[in-house]
Amino acid sequence: MDSQSITKKKRDANIELLRIVAMLMIITLHFNYRSNALLVLGEPASNVQLFATILEAIAITGVNVYVLISGYYLSSSKVRLSKVLLLILQVYFYTLLISGAMMIVGAYSVKPEDKLDRALRYLFPISSEHYWFVTAYVIMYVLAPVMNAAVNTLKRKQLKTVIIGLLTWFCFIKSIVPVKFGTDRMGYDFGWFICLYLIAAYIRKYNIVLFRDAKKSALVYLISVVVIAAFSLVFYKINFDTGNFNYYAEVPCHYNFFFALTGALGLFSVFRFMRLKENLLAEVIRIIAPYTLGVYLLHMHFEIADRWVEWIEHIIGETPLDNVLMFFIHLVVSVLIVFFAGIFVDWIRKYIFNFFGRVLGDTRLFRFIKRVDDDLC
Repeated sequence: MDSQSITKKKRDANIELLRIVAMLMIITLHFNYRSNALLVLGEPASNVQLFATILEAIAITGVNVYVLISGYYLSSSKVRLSKVLLLILQVYFYTLLISGAMMIVGAYSVKPEDKLDRALRYLFPISSEHYWFVTAYVIMYVLAPVMNAAVNTLKRKQLKTVIIGLLTWFCFIKSIVPVKFGTDRMGYDFGWFICLYLIAAYIRKYNIVLFRDAKKSALVYLISVVVIAAFSLVFYKINFDTGNFNYYAEVPCHYNFFFALTGALGLFSVFRFMRLKENLLAEVIRIIAPYTLGVYLLHMHFEIADRWVEWIEHIIGETPLDNVLMFFIHLVVSVLIVFFAGIFVDWIRKYIFNFFGRVLGDTRLFRFIKRVDDDLC
């Protein structure tokens, strides 16, 4: 597999660079949240909190972009059983190995009444949403053959109608109605991922030029960022003064908010227009990009997600929440530490998987999986 080895063709370095940028955005979102740097409704705002809100608007498109990239590639490829199994095994590698390591070093602690819930999170990480992103991603991945069949069968107008219908349900209505609907998961679910997948598949199948050129695409992204930041700050202020809009004040930073979608499409379009030279940099990008999912699986493990900011603080000092420049420097260093640590760990994971693949490659189980893959091609 790995989950990232979707096709045998050489990946476009520009899109692979975007995959890296998207993961850096995602880590930034997590750092802002875990370091308590974001605005708190009803409480006075500091300069760092205002700055972090702007960073949030810049980075909130990361998840949507990452899923768009997956849909863009998967929609034109065969989803083999081996790829699905290796994706699931990759998740188990992190959930079980990290939990075991935490137990060995004595950092694992759980209340007796929580033992069963914790065990379920580790033994059934996808069903229990150990990682909400992975649960949604795996379901999308498994449904990819069905969606690909639909994309290849439906007429262009029919596919466009389906996408518009899904966007109306998941995005348009929730973006303007200031109340929370029972079916709205704020983009934290496979329904929204399926919507993004179909958008990416439509773009690829019909080679859609979204915003004419790179400059206009960048403008769409920047306008989306400005609108998200402005909405966040305006409704924070309204809530602070009146106590109203407790829910809608957070909507601009939901993944299925309209401008989070337009921002993602704008950024995706910028990198589609980009052309990187075929040199050492392009090869390094292609080498690093496949390990980005491992970065997520490492730092968002249940035992690590609430601790990694604190661990980094032991190395580079406490997060400065009273100085914007120092906060930004601390954020950049922290994000890079997490990113490259995750790349390194997933690189090791790949070599372990490759070793077992060579050792077990001629077993009955592996031959069966290969036959199934051949039948699916």
